[in-house]
Amino acid sequence: MTLVTPSELAAVLGEVTVLDVRWRLAGPPGAESYAEGHVPGAVYCDMDRDLAAPPGPGGRHPLPEPEAFQEAMRRLGVRASRPVVVYDDADSMAAARAWWTLRYFGHDDVRVLDGGFRAWTEAGLPVTADVPDVDPGDFTATPGGMPILDADQAATTKVLLDARAPERYRGEVEPIDPVAGHIPGARCAPTTANVDPSGRFLPPQALKERFAALGAVPGVDVGAYCGSGVTAAHQVLALHLAGVPAGLYVGSWSHWITDPARPVATREE
Repeated sequence: MTLVTPSELAAVLGEVTVLDVRWRLAGPPGAESYAEGHVPGAVYCDMDRDLAAPPGPGGRHPLPEPEAFQEAMRRLGVRASRPVVVYDDADSMAAARAWWTLRYFGHDDVRVLDGGFRAWTEAGLPVTADVPDVDPGDFTATPGGMPILDADQAATTKVLLDARAPERYRGEVEPIDPVAGHIPGARCAPTTANVDPSGRFLPPQALKERFAALGAVPGVDVGAYCGSGVTAAHQVLALHLAGVPAGLYVGSWSHWITDPARPVATREE
Protein backbone atom coordinates (compact mmCIF):
# COMPACT_ATOMS: atom_id res chain seq x y z
CA MET A 1 0.00 0.00 0.00
CA THR A 2 1.45 3.35 -1.07
CA LEU A 3 -1.54 5.71 -0.92
CA VAL A 4 -3.95 5.91 2.01
CA THR A 5 -7.32 7.65 2.26
CA PRO A 6 -8.26 9.90 5.19
CA SER A 7 -10.51 7.20 6.65
CA GLU A 8 -7.75 4.62 6.37
CA LEU A 9 -5.32 6.91 8.17
CA ALA A 10 -7.90 7.77 10.84
CA ALA A 11 -8.34 4.06 11.57
CA VAL A 12 -4.63 3.56 12.34
CA LEU A 13 -3.69 6.80 14.11
CA GLY A 14 -1.53 5.80 17.05
CA GLU A 15 -0.15 2.84 15.14
CA VAL A 16 1.81 4.84 12.54
CA THR A 17 4.22 7.78 12.55
CA VAL A 18 2.62 10.73 10.77
CA LEU A 19 4.79 13.46 9.23
CA ASP A 20 3.33 16.80 8.16
CA VAL A 21 5.44 17.92 5.18
CA ARG A 22 3.50 21.01 4.13
CA TRP A 23 5.76 23.25 2.03
CA ARG A 24 5.47 25.55 -0.94
CA LEU A 25 8.35 27.01 -2.91
CA ALA A 26 8.29 30.76 -2.17
CA GLY A 27 5.12 30.20 -0.14
CA PRO A 28 4.42 30.67 3.58
CA PRO A 29 6.51 28.43 5.83
CA GLY A 30 4.88 25.06 6.37
CA ALA A 31 5.56 25.30 10.09
CA GLU A 32 2.99 28.10 10.27
CA SER A 33 0.33 25.91 8.70
CA TYR A 34 1.25 23.08 11.05
CA ALA A 35 0.93 25.38 14.08
CA GLU A 36 -2.55 26.44 12.97
CA GLY A 37 -3.77 22.86 12.80
CA HIS A 38 -2.70 19.38 11.75
CA VAL A 39 -3.62 15.71 11.84
CA PRO A 40 -3.64 14.59 15.50
CA GLY A 41 -0.27 13.11 16.44
CA ALA A 42 1.48 14.42 13.33
CA VAL A 43 5.01 15.82 13.66
CA TYR A 44 6.22 18.63 11.44
CA CYS A 45 8.92 17.63 8.93
CA ASP A 46 10.78 20.56 7.39
CA MET A 47 11.61 20.19 3.70
CA ASP A 48 14.77 22.30 3.78
CA ARG A 49 16.09 21.14 7.15
CA ASP A 50 15.06 17.48 7.27
CA LEU A 51 14.74 16.27 3.67
CA ALA A 52 17.62 18.05 1.97
CA ALA A 53 21.17 19.24 2.50
CA PRO A 54 21.88 22.98 2.30
CA PRO A 55 21.78 24.51 -1.19
CA GLY A 56 25.10 24.51 -2.99
CA PRO A 57 26.95 22.88 -5.88
CA GLY A 58 24.60 19.89 -5.60
CA GLY A 59 21.56 22.05 -6.34
CA ARG A 60 18.84 23.76 -4.32
CA HIS A 61 17.63 20.60 -2.53
CA PRO A 62 20.51 18.11 -2.66
CA LEU A 63 20.28 14.72 -0.99
CA PRO A 64 21.09 14.91 2.74
CA GLU A 65 24.00 12.94 4.12
CA PRO A 66 22.86 9.64 5.68
CA GLU A 67 23.91 10.71 9.18
CA ALA A 68 22.00 14.00 8.95
CA PHE A 69 18.87 12.32 7.60
CA GLN A 70 19.04 9.61 10.23
CA GLU A 71 19.32 12.18 13.01
CA ALA A 72 16.37 14.14 11.61
CA MET A 73 14.13 11.10 11.31
CA ARG A 74 15.00 9.87 14.78
CA ARG A 75 14.18 13.33 16.15
CA LEU A 76 10.80 13.06 14.42
CA GLY A 77 10.17 9.66 15.99
CA VAL A 78 10.61 7.51 12.89
CA ARG A 79 11.15 3.84 13.67
CA ALA A 80 12.19 1.08 11.30
CA SER A 81 9.43 -1.24 12.48
CA ARG A 82 6.62 1.32 12.34
CA PRO A 83 4.83 2.51 9.17
CA VAL A 84 5.20 6.17 8.24
CA VAL A 85 2.44 8.25 6.64
CA VAL A 86 3.36 11.58 5.06
CA TYR A 87 1.10 14.38 3.87
CA ASP A 88 1.15 17.96 2.62
CA ASP A 89 -1.59 20.46 1.73
CA ALA A 90 -3.26 18.47 -1.04
CA ASP A 91 -1.33 17.38 -4.13
CA SER A 92 1.53 15.39 -2.51
CA MET A 93 4.21 17.43 -4.31
CA ALA A 94 6.11 17.88 -1.04
CA ALA A 95 4.96 14.65 0.63
CA ALA A 96 6.39 12.67 -2.29
CA ARG A 97 9.87 13.99 -1.50
CA ALA A 98 9.48 12.60 2.04
CA TRP A 99 8.17 9.31 0.66
CA TRP A 100 11.07 9.04 -1.78
CA THR A 101 13.80 10.07 0.67
CA LEU A 102 12.61 7.64 3.35
CA ARG A 103 12.44 4.88 0.76
CA TYR A 104 15.89 5.78 -0.59
CA PHE A 105 17.38 5.56 2.88
CA GLY A 106 15.85 2.18 3.56
CA HIS A 107 12.42 2.54 5.17
CA ASP A 108 10.22 -0.05 3.47
CA ASP A 109 6.78 1.04 4.70
CA VAL A 110 6.06 4.65 3.75
CA ARG A 111 2.59 5.78 2.69
CA VAL A 112 1.17 9.03 1.34
CA LEU A 113 -2.14 10.54 2.42
CA ASP A 114 -3.85 10.96 -0.95
CA GLY A 115 -5.33 14.44 -1.18
CA GLY A 116 -3.34 15.60 1.83
CA PHE A 117 -4.57 17.80 4.64
CA ARG A 118 -7.35 19.18 2.46
CA ALA A 119 -8.83 15.71 2.01
CA TRP A 120 -8.52 15.10 5.75
CA THR A 121 -10.47 18.24 6.67
CA GLU A 122 -13.03 17.75 3.90
CA ALA A 123 -13.72 14.32 5.38
CA GLY A 124 -14.65 16.07 8.65
CA LEU A 125 -11.85 14.42 10.59
CA PRO A 126 -10.38 16.05 13.71
CA VAL A 127 -7.66 18.69 13.58
CA THR A 128 -5.48 19.84 16.45
CA ALA A 129 -2.88 22.51 17.18
CA ASP A 130 -1.35 20.40 19.96
CA VAL A 131 2.27 19.41 19.37
CA PRO A 132 2.79 15.78 20.42
CA ASP A 133 5.54 14.56 22.67
CA VAL A 134 7.85 12.53 20.46
CA ASP A 135 9.76 9.48 21.60
CA PRO A 136 13.07 9.35 19.70
CA GLY A 137 13.05 6.91 16.81
CA ASP A 138 15.54 4.21 15.94
CA PHE A 139 15.60 4.53 12.15
CA THR A 140 18.96 3.73 10.56
CA ALA A 141 19.59 5.42 7.22
CA THR A 142 21.01 3.04 4.63
CA PRO A 143 21.32 4.61 1.15
CA GLY A 144 20.34 2.80 -2.00
CA GLY A 145 16.69 1.89 -1.56
CA MET A 146 15.62 3.84 -4.67
CA PRO A 147 17.50 4.43 -7.95
CA ILE A 148 19.16 7.79 -8.42
CA LEU A 149 20.75 9.48 -11.42
CA ASP A 150 23.72 11.80 -11.65
CA ALA A 151 24.00 14.36 -14.44
CA ASP A 152 25.72 12.01 -16.89
CA GLN A 153 23.16 9.28 -16.28
CA ALA A 154 20.28 11.73 -16.68
CA ALA A 155 21.69 12.84 -20.02
CA THR A 156 21.75 9.27 -21.33
CA THR A 157 18.47 7.99 -19.84
CA LYS A 158 16.25 6.74 -22.65
CA VAL A 159 13.07 8.40 -21.33
CA LEU A 160 13.84 11.41 -19.15
CA LEU A 161 10.74 13.24 -17.91
CA ASP A 162 10.89 16.94 -17.02
CA ALA A 163 8.37 17.47 -14.22
CA ARG A 164 8.27 21.28 -14.39
CA ALA A 165 5.63 23.49 -15.98
CA PRO A 166 5.71 23.53 -19.80
CA GLU A 167 6.79 27.17 -19.99
CA ARG A 168 9.83 26.43 -17.83
CA TYR A 169 10.64 23.35 -19.89
CA ARG A 170 10.54 25.46 -23.05
CA GLY A 171 12.71 28.13 -21.46
CA GLU A 172 10.09 30.84 -21.90
CA VAL A 173 10.25 31.75 -18.21
CA GLU A 174 12.54 30.78 -15.36
CA PRO A 175 11.46 32.29 -12.04
CA ILE A 176 14.00 30.49 -9.85
CA ASP A 177 17.17 29.29 -11.56
CA PRO A 178 19.61 31.56 -13.44
CA VAL A 179 19.40 29.61 -16.72
CA ALA A 180 16.21 28.71 -18.60
CA GLY A 181 15.57 25.61 -20.67
CA HIS A 182 15.76 21.84 -20.24
CA ILE A 183 18.11 18.89 -20.54
CA PRO A 184 18.39 17.94 -24.22
CA GLY A 185 16.25 14.92 -25.03
CA ALA A 186 13.99 15.31 -21.99
CA ARG A 187 10.24 15.08 -22.48
CA CYS A 188 7.82 17.60 -21.00
CA ALA A 189 5.67 15.88 -18.36
CA PRO A 190 4.41 18.36 -15.73
CA THR A 191 3.53 16.71 -12.43
CA THR A 192 0.30 18.67 -12.20
CA ALA A 193 -1.13 16.18 -14.71
CA ASN A 194 -0.59 13.33 -12.21
CA VAL A 195 -3.44 14.50 -9.98
CA ASP A 196 -7.05 15.54 -10.31
CA PRO A 197 -8.36 19.01 -9.32
CA SER A 198 -8.70 17.89 -5.68
CA GLY A 199 -5.04 16.94 -5.54
CA ARG A 200 -5.61 13.18 -5.49
CA PHE A 201 -3.60 10.95 -7.78
CA LEU A 202 -5.24 9.74 -10.95
CA PRO A 203 -6.17 6.04 -10.98
CA PRO A 204 -3.23 3.73 -11.81
CA GLN A 205 -4.62 2.90 -15.26
CA ALA A 206 -4.89 6.58 -16.16
CA LEU A 207 -1.31 7.12 -14.99
CA LYS A 208 -0.15 4.12 -17.03
CA GLU A 209 -1.77 5.57 -20.13
CA ARG A 210 -0.30 9.00 -19.48
CA PHE A 211 3.24 7.69 -19.10
CA ALA A 212 2.93 5.17 -21.94
CA ALA A 213 2.14 8.08 -24.26
CA LEU A 214 5.48 9.58 -23.17
CA GLY A 215 7.34 6.31 -23.76
CA ALA A 216 7.67 5.51 -20.06
CA VAL A 217 6.72 1.85 -19.78
CA PRO A 218 8.07 -1.11 -17.78
CA GLY A 219 11.36 -2.39 -19.14
CA VAL A 220 12.45 1.01 -20.48
CA ASP A 221 15.14 3.11 -18.78
CA VAL A 222 13.10 5.95 -17.20
CA GLY A 223 14.21 8.93 -15.15
CA ALA A 224 12.72 12.16 -13.79
CA TYR A 225 13.97 15.61 -12.89
CA CYS A 226 12.52 19.02 -12.07
CA GLY A 227 13.97 22.25 -10.72
CA SER A 228 15.54 20.90 -7.53
CA GLY A 229 14.42 17.30 -7.04
CA VAL A 230 11.16 17.91 -5.16
CA THR A 231 8.38 17.63 -7.74
CA ALA A 232 10.43 15.04 -9.64
CA ALA A 233 9.97 12.79 -6.62
CA HIS A 234 6.23 13.20 -7.23
CA GLN A 235 6.83 12.02 -10.79
CA VAL A 236 8.69 8.96 -9.50
CA LEU A 237 5.82 8.24 -7.11
CA ALA A 238 3.25 8.54 -9.91
CA LEU A 239 5.37 6.25 -12.08
CA HIS A 240 5.56 3.80 -9.17
CA LEU A 241 1.76 3.81 -8.94
CA ALA A 242 1.69 3.09 -12.67
CA GLY A 243 4.07 0.16 -12.25
CA VAL A 244 7.04 1.88 -13.92
CA PRO A 245 10.34 2.02 -11.96
CA ALA A 246 12.24 5.28 -12.44
CA GLY A 247 15.43 6.94 -11.29
CA LEU A 248 15.46 10.40 -9.73
CA TYR A 249 17.99 13.05 -10.72
CA VAL A 250 18.09 14.62 -7.28
CA GLY A 251 20.13 17.67 -8.25
CA SER A 252 17.83 18.26 -11.23
CA TRP A 253 17.97 21.47 -13.26
CA SER A 254 19.52 23.50 -10.42
CA HIS A 255 22.50 21.12 -10.49
CA TRP A 256 22.62 20.62 -14.26
CA ILE A 257 23.25 24.31 -14.91
CA THR A 258 26.16 24.54 -12.44
CA ASP A 259 28.42 23.24 -15.24
CA PRO A 260 28.39 25.62 -18.22
CA ALA A 261 29.67 22.82 -20.43
CA ARG A 262 26.36 20.96 -20.11
CA PRO A 263 24.04 21.68 -23.03
CA VAL A 264 20.71 23.48 -22.67
CA ALA A 265 17.72 23.00 -24.96
CA THR A 266 14.67 25.23 -25.41
CA ARG A 267 12.77 23.49 -28.22
CA GLU A 268 9.92 21.05 -27.62
CA GLU A 269 11.13 17.43 -27.88
